[in-house]
Amino acid sequence: MAITVKFLGALHHASGVDKLKRDFPEDSSIRDLINEIVREKPELKRALTDNQSKEQITNALILVNGREISVLSGLETKIKDLDEVVFVPVIHGG
Repeated sequence: MAITVKFLGALHHASGVDKLKRDFPEDSSIRDLINEIVREKPELKRALTDNQSKEQITNALILVNGREISVLSGLETKIKDLDEVVFVPVIHGG
């Protein structure tokens, strides 16, 4: 299945690209997509994973076809052919 992945803001800068087009096996999830992105673009590892636990984190809003994954199935959201996944950085302050 062909998936388009877009990076906005600081994630665009960190990745060095504004979008990627990749093929994924059927039944892939957002978690699988993040694992592949981190393998291909290690510079995004810090932005998409927790260094302490090595778990994927949500320091980015993740949209699948314009819907935030928290209203879907979170990181287990299945991606389908021709889906568009957008990563939007979340700015934290204090």
